[in-house]
Amino acid sequence: MHHRTLGQHGPQVSALGLGCMGMSGMYGAADRGESIATIHAALDAGITLLDTGDFYGMGHNEMLIGDALVGRPRDSYQLSVKFGAQRGPGGDWLGYDARPAAVKTALAYTLQRLRTDYIDIYRPARLDPNVPIEDTVGAIADLIQAGYVRHLGLSEVGPETIRRAHAVHPVVDLQIEYALITRGIEERILPTCRALGIGITAYGVLSRGLISGHWAPDRPTEARDFRTHSPRFQGDNLSHNLMLVSTLQQLAGQKGCSVAQLAIAWVLARGEDIVPLVGARTRERLHEALGALSVTLSADEMATLEQAFPPGVAAGERYNSHGMASLDSER
Repeated sequence: MHHRTLGQHGPQVSALGLGCMGMSGMYGAADRGESIATIHAALDAGITLLDTGDFYGMGHNEMLIGDALVGRPRDSYQLSVKFGAQRGPGGDWLGYDARPAAVKTALAYTLQRLRTDYIDIYRPARLDPNVPIEDTVGAIADLIQAGYVRHLGLSEVGPETIRRAHAVHPVVDLQIEYALITRGIEERILPTCRALGIGITAYGVLSRGLISGHWAPDRPTEARDFRTHSPRFQGDNLSHNLMLVSTLQQLAGQKGCSVAQLAIAWVLARGEDIVPLVGARTRERLHEALGALSVTLSADEMATLEQAFPPGVAAGERYNSHGMASLDSER
């Protein structure tokens, strides 16, 4: 396993992280036994970074990870946790709460569910429009001082918010969507992070399976599956986006790797300060993702990919209108 350091002030982590959201219903039903086996396989393969959110399955994901980590040395992995998203008992989204008291209360529950004394990287899931980022970061800084959190992270925020947060306490990484068909961070956000010495943990590197090579136009989705409501998976948008995948398939065939491996390898090759999070829910998909570590892209191959997939090439926004409105990173 290769390793990378998250920013100037962050920990050394595996070059690939495991995003665990899909194991708690966000993409439809998941098998508990296979989910735990996948976490175990990831750790055994050298993946150290596990990413979750306290609102994934309303605590289910954290408890699942807590169960999977029983018996594992605490210094053999890092836990990255998002907080702040509010959901009702029916799963409906209610907004965000990043007030200092809410930050500390959320962490108290997270520590119990994950069965740990500290979280390696703690971050608000989104910017709370009603709370200055300085107040939220100040609360996390208090938790770092008390030993309950090791590092501060951010998620889906823009350059101004990044700078304001970093001025209060060093930020080790920004978690944000980044993929061949989602390159919006390259204009302003990525340069800001690099100027401040902040790493990137990139989620959605396969665009939620859209550019994995495994998605079909007639693939059924459950009502609870995020992709049922995602603009990029709808109607003409889906047809356009799958045409992009056919181009990727040709390039992957020439390279002798899978479509998913090529897409992940591109993100890996965009900089040593970027750590892709792969959302594998099964050992089979995890094994495929790990193969990306062996895919080396030449300068000419990178240029070919970036010409074939310029910024803005995807059809449809990455979230519905409600989700897009919550993204400080898109303002």
